[in-house]
Amino acid sequence: QVQLVESGGGLVQAGGSLRLSCVASGSIFGINDMGWYRQAPGKQRDLVAAVTSGGSTRYVESVTGRFTISRDNAKNAVYLQMNSLKPEDTAVYFCYADVAPHSDYRYFDWYGQGTQVTVSS
Repeated sequence: QVQLVESGGGLVQAGGSLRLSCVASGSIFGINDMGWYRQAPGKQRDLVAAVTSGGSTRYVESVTGRFTISRDNAKNAVYLQMNSLKPEDTAVYFCYADVAPHSDYRYFDWYGQGTQVTVSS
C-alpha cells in the first residue's frame, strides 16, 4: 500500500558528508512525522532524527549540529544531510513515515528497506 524508497548511502571517509533521500509513494491520504532510524551491527535500531508535517525537528544528541533533517511535503520526501561523519555513524539507515493509507485517516508507521552508510577512519 505504501512504499518508502531510500537512496544516497555509501562509503565516505571520516569528516565527509552524505545526503540521504527517501520518497513515500502508494496510497497516501496523509503523512504526519517522517524521519530516520539507524541500526549498527549487533545493536538495536535507534531514532536519529524526525520532522513533523509542520517542520519541527528533533535529533538524537550524538548527531545534533552535524545532521540536518528536512522534508518536502509536496513530494512526500524526507532528507538527511549528514556532515562531519564519524566512524560511529556507520549503520544501516532506515527511513520511516507515519502514514494514513486510507480515507479513515488512521495512521501507521511504514519503513524503507534501509541504506548502508559506512564511514571509514
